[in-house]
Amino acid sequence: MTPNVYDAVIIGSGAGGAAVAFNLVKANKNVVLLERGESLPRDGSTLAVKTVFKQGHYKNKAPWVDNRNRTFMPEEFYNVGGKTKWYGAALLRFAPHEFEADEEFHCLPWPIGYADLEPYYDQAEELLHLHRFENEPELQKLIDKIVAADPGWRPESLPLGVKRAILQDENEAKHFDGFASMCGYKSDSEVSLLNRIADRANFRLLTNKQVDSLLAGEDSPQTVIGVRCADGSSFYGSRVILAAGAMTSPRLLQDYLAQTGLNASLPSARLVGAHFKFHVNSALVAFSPFAKHDMLRKTAIFFNAAYPHTTVQCLGWLDGEILATQLPAAVPRFVANAMGKRAYGFFVTTEDGSSPDNRIISCGGHGGLPVMDYELGRIKPSRDEHRRAVRAFEGRLLQAGLMGVAKYMGLAGTAHAMGTLVTGANPADSVVDADGKVHGLQNLYVGDGSILPRASRVNPALTIYAWGLRLGRHLGQTDTFDG
Repeated sequence: MTPNVYDAVIIGSGAGGAAVAFNLVKANKNVVLLERGESLPRDGSTLAVKTVFKQGHYKNKAPWVDNRNRTFMPEEFYNVGGKTKWYGAALLRFAPHEFEADEEFHCLPWPIGYADLEPYYDQAEELLHLHRFENEPELQKLIDKIVAADPGWRPESLPLGVKRAILQDENEAKHFDGFASMCGYKSDSEVSLLNRIADRANFRLLTNKQVDSLLAGEDSPQTVIGVRCADGSSFYGSRVILAAGAMTSPRLLQDYLAQTGLNASLPSARLVGAHFKFHVNSALVAFSPFAKHDMLRKTAIFFNAAYPHTTVQCLGWLDGEILATQLPAAVPRFVANAMGKRAYGFFVTTEDGSSPDNRIISCGGHGGLPVMDYELGRIKPSRDEHRRAVRAFEGRLLQAGLMGVAKYMGLAGTAHAMGTLVTGANPADSVVDADGKVHGLQNLYVGDGSILPRASRVNPALTIYAWGLRLGRHLGQTDTFDG
């Protein structure tokens, strides 16, 4: 292998990047995967509430601005495995109808159907070792009360990428949702994919490699030939795959189009960064009059036909220490502890429709900061259904004997960032084609959640894995990398 020249250069080691790398390496392509962060420590600090939640030690520290030039910190993670190290490992498929357009709800269609992604859903589920856990006794009693009050709420078992052995480790079982596993109990992209190819001679994973720019061919800006990193190093490939996430990948492409002048001629240039989605999410904490003892908790999800774009998912362990990180500092610790002993967490998720005005902009804010221009008012059907669903579920909890308090996650809650480089058949209304190639450019592909034209009503991780595996298989079956 010639140094720094590869069949494929992949930017980002999250779900999409790792999945593309896995199938490319299995196809005997020479692959380098560039990760801007480092591997997480295994010293227990990724399970420490104070370190993870209160101090936010492992979260992004780079500020962004909203469309009113107000500064905020999105919840991004830069480490090997990306957000998959921190996710709650809820791995659900999009429904077949969620690959179709829903004009009333402002949802774009995919250029492929569910059947096209189904074999890669199968592969992802096998690699990630999905399990469905029985609901613990106290959670099951609560579910029974909710359904008895209104059978319209339909509970289902939540597929989790979590090893059953976690039940024998109380500390990990209570700290898997929003924490990074120290013992590898969660099926993240590092544990489930990258570790399986780590010893292959045709694969390199390089850390502390923040990609700053894409590189153009000497005589053709329409051809991307490699990348340049912040430390001055460059890497070249017959294929370059953007997999840095829906908030970073579009900015790299925007900068490239601006530098080469293609932003004035590429048909899809105006859509780079557009159609940003990250679900309309609210955290709902409900308090029971009785102390609880369940550990895992995140084992069920609710659907309701009255809210067809919404789900309610149980969250993992809540206690006084975790709850205290979300309460005002003036609240005494004994009060937080008393509340924590009686707290159940839920996550109300509504699909946000696509608006071209909801977008990510590279260096467009004050001080050259990146911009998240997003408003719920642009997707009113999503906003309105979410509010109705939250109120309805609060009512069901009250009838079940629990008082619930909901909080909209706001712009910082970007765990489910999607869109910004949406896939579609027509360059006039999409950025990436059905095979992941950027319209109008040679050699440049996208393997992360930025391609998702729809957000669905469930966590997008499994679909991002499946898309990445499909892209890796497609590129791996290409005999010549000639653009």
